[in-house]
Amino acid sequence: MTDGADRSGCPVRVPPLLRTALGWHRPLMAAAVLAGLVLAVALVGIAVDDRVVVGEPVWSKPARFALSIAVYTVTLAWLLSWTRRFGHRLGAVIAVLVTVELAAVVVQAVRGVRSHFNVATAVDAVVFNAMGAVILTVWALNVVMAAVLVRGPVGDRVMARAVRWGMAVTLAGMPVALLMSRATPEQAAALAEGGSDVIGAHTVGAPDGGPGLPLVGWSTVAGDLRVSHFLGIHGIHVMILVALVVGSVARYRAEPPSEAARVRLVGVAGAVYAGTFGLTVWQALRGQSVVAPDAWTLAVAGALLFCAVAGSWWAFAPPRKTRRRRGGVG
Repeated sequence: MTDGADRSGCPVRVPPLLRTALGWHRPLMAAAVLAGLVLAVALVGIAVDDRVVVGEPVWSKPARFALSIAVYTVTLAWLLSWTRRFGHRLGAVIAVLVTVELAAVVVQAVRGVRSHFNVATAVDAVVFNAMGAVILTVWALNVVMAAVLVRGPVGDRVMARAVRWGMAVTLAGMPVALLMSRATPEQAAALAEGGSDVIGAHTVGAPDGGPGLPLVGWSTVAGDLRVSHFLGIHGIHVMILVALVVGSVARYRAEPPSEAARVRLVGVAGAVYAGTFGLTVWQALRGQSVVAPDAWTLAVAGALLFCAVAGSWWAFAPPRKTRRRRGGVG
C-alpha cells in the first residue's frame, strides 16, 4: 500500500505504525515534535555551552524536561485515540500547557539561571509561579482525563487494568512537586531576616547542587524528591509497557496464560510499582539518598519483592475447583 509519491514519482510507503501515529491527537503530537526539537537543541547546548547552574550543565534540565514531555504527550495522544471528543479537548489544553512549561525552562536556561525555586528577581518569581500554576492545572486536567479513560474502553482488559494503575500512580506522582516547593529551614530563616533568592529544593537534608547520579542528578548524599517524582509521573508509561510485555510474552508461549491471569499479573505489577513509589517518597523525606538505603528501607523493599513474587504465583495459579459437599446423615 502506498501513501503518496516523492518528487521523482516513485511511490512512498509509510510504515503502518507511523501512519497510525500521525492520526493521533494532533495538538499533543505537535507538542511531542516540538519537545523533540528542544531535546536536540539541548543536547547540542550541553556539548558546546560550558555554563553551570546548580552544579550541572545549564541545558541538562531542558533536555530532561523535553524528553519527559515528548514521552508523556505521545502516550496521552495514544490513549486519547480510544476516547471521544471531550477527551480530545482536554488533550489540546494539556498540549498548550506543557509547551508553556517547557518554554519557561528553556527561557531560564538561555538566561543562565535556574528555572525552579528561583525568586531572585521579579522576572524569575513570575516565571516560577507561572510554572507552578501550569503544573497544578495539568494535574487537575489529568484527574479529569483519568476519569474519562477509566469509564471508556482502552484496548483489552489487560491494557485497561494497566492504564488504571498507571494513571493512579501518575496522579500521585505529580503533587510531589509541592513537597519540593516548601522552604527549607535555612530558607525560612533567611526569609525571616529579610528575604531569600530561592524558595524550595529537590534535596532533603543537603543543599541542591551536591554530588549526584549521572544524567539524572539525583543526590547521592541526601534525600531527593526527584526520584519519587520521576517514578510517579512516568507510572502510566511503565504500566503500559508492562501490559505490552505481558501480551508479547503470552503470544510466544505454547500455552498462553488466560486473559484473567494476565489481568491479575498486571494488577500485581501496578500494586508493587505504587508501593515502590511510596517507598521512595518516604526515603527522600527522611533525608536518605536513593543509593544509600538503611535497614528500614531495605526491609520495605524486601517486602515489596516478596509481594511481587507471591503475587505473580497467585496470578498464574490455576483456579480452585469447587468441592461438592457429600450429603447424608453423619
